[in-house]
Amino acid sequence: MLRKFKKITIIFVLCVLVSSVVVVMMIGNKYKNTLQSNTRKKFTSWALTVPIDSEKLYPVAEVVDGDTLKIHIAGHDITTRLLGVNTPEVVDPRKPVECYGKEASEASKRLLTGKNVFVAINPNYERTDKFGRLLAYVWLALNPHNSDARALSSGTTSSLFVNNYLIKEGFGREYTFNVKNPYQYQKLFKEEESVAKKLGKGLWGSCKDN
Repeated sequence: MLRKFKKITIIFVLCVLVSSVVVVMMIGNKYKNTLQSNTRKKFTSWALTVPIDSEKLYPVAEVVDGDTLKIHIAGHDITTRLLGVNTPEVVDPRKPVECYGKEASEASKRLLTGKNVFVAINPNYERTDKFGRLLAYVWLALNPHNSDARALSSGTTSSLFVNNYLIKEGFGREYTFNVKNPYQYQKLFKEEESVAKKLGKGLWGSCKDN
């Protein structure tokens, strides 16, 4: 009888321990998910609400890859996706490095690392993509003292329209995020892509899948 009681007691204790472990794991996962959700919301809110002055210069905090960079705006490093252009992938852990991805990434890093840029969002268009990144046009300031350096969409002697440059030189393809809502420079980018393709520039002359 005593043995049976001990056996039942042991089983009961084991059940309690297992249940406790399960509860702790569930609480931990819930806390982790909540923390990640709050962080994601906080990050997204910066890109959605940060004030952007298209006549002001902003420092580039980091160049992530060919079409993504972090720009220091209003005290935050805002992850920014260049609107209208898509360069080959190099940093997505779910995908292999794509043809001409390293070249595109290196080109953007050479061009933008440590530099100042003008930033503008597209009128009547989504401000962020599905990952919470700011969708924007970026001009590299070649002469930071010229306040109207963005006068021409193709760039001037005092600025370089980065989105357009990457397409024009074959580092990326024209990319429409929302086919139901054309963006401001869609026509220009498509024309530049067509010319780059005909001339075999960049990825158009180096990658077999084009």
